[in-house]
Amino acid sequence: MNGSTKVALYCPSRLTCQKRRLPAIPTRRHLHPTQSASANPLPITQAGPPPTAPLPAASQHGERVERRRRQAELINRGQQMRTNESKPGNAMKKRFWKNVHVQTNQDGAYTLHLDSRPVRNPQTKVPLAIPASKPQLATAIALEWDLLPSAQAALRAHLIPLTSIAARAYDLALQDAAAATSSPSPESSIPQSSRTIRDDIIQTLLPYLDTDTLLCWAPPPPKDGDSTLQVRPSLRELQVDTAEPIIAFLTSRIWPGVHLNPGLDSGSIIPAQQPSETRDIVRGWMAGLSAWELVGLERAVLAGKSLCIGARLLCEWGESFADVRDPLSNGEGYGGKRFGIEAAAHTCSLEVAWQTGRWGEVEDTHDVEKEDLRRQFGSAVLVMSGTSS
Repeated sequence: MNGSTKVALYCPSRLTCQKRRLPAIPTRRHLHPTQSASANPLPITQAGPPPTAPLPAASQHGERVERRRRQAELINRGQQMRTNESKPGNAMKKRFWKNVHVQTNQDGAYTLHLDSRPVRNPQTKVPLAIPASKPQLATAIALEWDLLPSAQAALRAHLIPLTSIAARAYDLALQDAAAATSSPSPESSIPQSSRTIRDDIIQTLLPYLDTDTLLCWAPPPPKDGDSTLQVRPSLRELQVDTAEPIIAFLTSRIWPGVHLNPGLDSGSIIPAQQPSETRDIVRGWMAGLSAWELVGLERAVLAGKSLCIGARLLCEWGESFADVRDPLSNGEGYGGKRFGIEAAAHTCSLEVAWQTGRWGEVEDTHDVEKEDLRRQFGSAVLVMSGTSS
């Protein structure tokens, strides 16, 4: 068959398809043959393995890294433009000092300097001065400032607790000096509204005598209860055994003739008030304390919710109570050690320790409170104590 030659095919079943009314099958089909084209393979001129796949150029990876670096620079530049240094408050986000120094002034007191700038009282703007008998306190305050990341952190009192308590004590000392001379000191610029710091502290601490942690004991266990379910020693027995030595010390050496009554012995949930004679004696005793001892007592009482424990801690570490302490009986009842931070924290948290010993501690609650209590008692001891104690 050449070219466009047409071939006719005969279908014998055509009539049958018409009778059955079925679609007829075409009787002719047109075939269009094409000439075949054979391939012409190229001759093999080289022998060996096939070539490797193409790899990206080394410059592509470098360009990708460079592009990301430029993007990061643009982001940083935009952030710097949003926080322009000319805006107020940005200088507080930086630390403008490198070193903290402890120096002595002409009176022999310790002063703290951030490079060459003295640390001042935030209210009176007077340079903070620490008595010469308290070098440990001055060193601890210098460490506080050395750990601050920025000047803005110094505005938060919980980050500089020792600085805050020292500034309060120094304000009280200036106020007492001005009251003793009956004329305001040239260094004292305390506002008139805060001229009663000592009276405010005494008025705040005295009510703690009625709700003292040391004097609030648990009720005795019922006698008709099941003895197998009772824990020995009971909480009341532990509280009484812990409180009696402290009460005996206070009523014999600090407040002679004073009778301290248990607050919850009547069975009521409302603590009973102490006698008016007891309150007057304790008020007069606090009025005679020095400024640093009174402020240290305030921190201890607010931490432990106990005026008796704070007074016992002050008598053990206060500079003016060296004649009250008996060196032969310092360790009596406290494992051979002085009544210090651990003893004070254990005494005021006796009920919590007893309950958690039975039922377990709550994580991130009891353990945090325990360490915070020791931190506050430690700051009180630093303010109370000195080289003579």
